Amino acid sequence: MNTRNAYALRARSAQRAQNPAASAPYGLGTSTGSLPSRTPEGEEPAIAARGNGQGLRHTLVDRQMNARLAHCEDSVKGRFDAIVPALRALSAVQHLDDFPARAQAIARERLGYPLPQGILDDAWVAGLDLKHLYAYCAFESLKAAVDQFARDIKAQLEVVQDARNFFLDCGFHAVDISPCADGRLKGLSRYILRLPLTSLTRRKAYAGALFDVETDVRHWGATELRRFREGVPTTADAGTRYLKIAVYHTSSSDPAHEGCAAHGSNESKAIDAALERLKQFRQAIENAYCCGASTDILLIGVDTDTDAIKVHVPDSTGELSAYRFVDNMALYEATLNQSADTARAAVYDAIRKASATTGWGAGKGEPHDGMRRLIANLLINNFSQIEYVQEIYGERYPDIGHAERYISVGDGFEEVQMRNVAYYAHLHTVEEGAGDMDVGIKIFKGLNVKHGLPIPIAIHYRYDAKVPGARERAAAKARRVREAIEARYPDLVTNGLLACWLSVQDLPTGSPIEEVN
Repeated sequence: MNTRNAYALRARSAQRAQNPAASAPYGLGTSTGSLPSRTPEGEEPAIAARGNGQGLRHTLVDRQMNARLAHCEDSVKGRFDAIVPALRALSAVQHLDDFPARAQAIARERLGYPLPQGILDDAWVAGLDLKHLYAYCAFESLKAAVDQFARDIKAQLEVVQDARNFFLDCGFHAVDISPCADGRLKGLSRYILRLPLTSLTRRKAYAGALFDVETDVRHWGATELRRFREGVPTTADAGTRYLKIAVYHTSSSDPAHEGCAAHGSNESKAIDAALERLKQFRQAIENAYCCGASTDILLIGVDTDTDAIKVHVPDSTGELSAYRFVDNMALYEATLNQSADTARAAVYDAIRKASATTGWGAGKGEPHDGMRRLIANLLINNFSQIEYVQEIYGERYPDIGHAERYISVGDGFEEVQMRNVAYYAHLHTVEEGAGDMDVGIKIFKGLNVKHGLPIPIAIHYRYDAKVPGARERAAAKARRVREAIEARYPDLVTNGLLACWLSVQDLPTGSPIEEVN
């Protein structure tokens, strides 16, 4: 691995810490001297020793995966961060006679792709259309990121199969995760929990982790029907369970302002609301289908400053409590100097101690063995992410608030999982998701619009190629949602400050992205 690139990453994080605005998408007024350097494409940065003067590392940390993820983060975000410096370079030479050719050379060198020739050819008439070019480049960067993640998924089929087998071994035939839509949780599966995408996992984000109970009950029904009719992934009499997970978040640096906006940055409200939805989900299944023994629920909290998780441990009846949990940052620090076997035993001991909580957090015994093993696996996986943040960024992220690059509307790009890349609004009509969209627009007015940059909105829907006409209906839905968004924010559209890009994709993970006009 290339140590020089590790130092470049550290220098970049130090630079961001000195200039907090540099961690957000860059405005047109950003000086080139404040821009971070990029890791050359194809080189994987090594992870430097943690800057605590001791060079200690946890024995259960997967440093090879940390290096892969560091390279992935640097390359994906580097594409977005390179846009404004390249456009500023174009702006500086737009009045030269050979501008179109010179501009394309700059674009290929700095961005890796050509720009629309017509815009460059017409720049002499009314000036270079920088807003249009910014949106074009943002969506080109998104397409490249989707392609990169898809290739990586296909290259790790063995890891995906191992994860699938682990879930089944723990007794779960489906894992349905609903995190908050906040962009800081966009990397929940790949980074924070280190869970690869499998045929057993489903992830849908909602503001405040307030998932739609009726929709998830229908998904539960479809999953159980397939088990009954096809025996996939287990037969109906196998005794496995459907696991529903809700994920809330908080900020240890500024809990009163940088927590979950949907709950007024109040952690207690976020926990209570997520718990209520989980209980409603399980109760709905019990009411409609009698026994709810085939469902488990789990609640996880994330400190978005450090990516450390807090797992609320179910009791023997599957009940959860806001006051019965394992704090993984404390567990990481307590096991830092221990051998691998001792640390692993300490993780299970921490789960047992949580189960023995008295007072308000008291429960009825320990969770079943499969749940204990799953929780232990999540805690150990998260050790790697805790150390990842510490080593690259210096104990915590410098951008503790929003720094998203685009708004993702619709079904989202499940392949692209990375912190603060996208603000996610899961909706089928603007009316039902008006609140989420308004929050996203407000965020990007601060990130982009105040610098004169448009808000990139990627509208994306999945379809099932096995169903006749599904692609055409998905494309029509994308166009309909675009029209509704533009109608809701006419001032932004009039001023060229809102740009939509439409696409559809077949259901299998890693399927090609199909652009829609």
